[in-house]
Amino acid sequence: MTWQYSLAGLFVGVLVGMTGMGGGSLMTPMLILLFNFDAKVAVGTDILHGAIFKSFGAIRHRQLGTVHGSLGLWMLVGSAPLSLVGVQIADSVGDSSMSTFQKVVGGALIVGGLGFLAKMFVRGHGSDAPFDLTRRDKILAIVIGAFGGFVVGLTSVGSGTFFGLAMLFAYPLTARRMVGTDMFHAAVLLWVAGVSHLLHGDVDGHAMAWLLVGSIPGVLLGSHLSVRVPDRELRVAFGLVLVLSGLKLVNTPHANWIIAVSLGIGAVVLGWWVVRQLRIRRLAARGPLERPA
Repeated sequence: MTWQYSLAGLFVGVLVGMTGMGGGSLMTPMLILLFNFDAKVAVGTDILHGAIFKSFGAIRHRQLGTVHGSLGLWMLVGSAPLSLVGVQIADSVGDSSMSTFQKVVGGALIVGGLGFLAKMFVRGHGSDAPFDLTRRDKILAIVIGAFGGFVVGLTSVGSGTFFGLAMLFAYPLTARRMVGTDMFHAAVLLWVAGVSHLLHGDVDGHAMAWLLVGSIPGVLLGSHLSVRVPDRELRVAFGLVLVLSGLKLVNTPHANWIIAVSLGIGAVVLGWWVVRQLRIRRLAARGPLERPA
């Protein structure tokens, strides 16, 4: 089983590149449910895989000018050490406690996603203009990083969910700048946790290699699309992925079918949008005199 890993990686890579989130919330369950991975190995493989392919996405977003580097680094001050604390606690608690905590996290994602979808219709958009972080902004970034890093270390999810949502509410960022900044921060954070899992022998190198065959080109494509997709539509996609991730974590009945159908519809809509943009470009290149009457 090789090309199936690559297909799964491509799918997750495009999603993460566009929205900056969803990798851990989708890839880990996918490895467990579709590929029969042990949960611990699935988490370790997913985290190190995410560190590698998100690094490519972070570089691409940096080239596109959608990364607020200072904000990402200040969040890392809080997230990196607290992620290690979360890993240590995860090793000491039972499966039932972890299951309960993940359901709490899932519920928070659902509420946050619905709240975000509602709020975006009454709140003005962020700005692409550069802004300097005040002392309050830096302290808030460290607090956000500490909380999110702890959740990532404890549950393996959250690197592209809590951070992105917190940034959009706390800072004047457009959705595409949030995606780029979140990708940059998550890539470094996941390296910290991923190397730890590798040293503990919780990484399937064969599966990870084939996942990267699909996820690296996927995240580069998704990063490119995130700049072209209108900000409002990108925010809708962000909110919906939050809700779908939450449904999976709380073990909603038929969650896999709900997610599969929703993502299938999303893929069709995305395909339609890409074809429409290509047609518009082709007509524009032909010029008004060459267009059909």
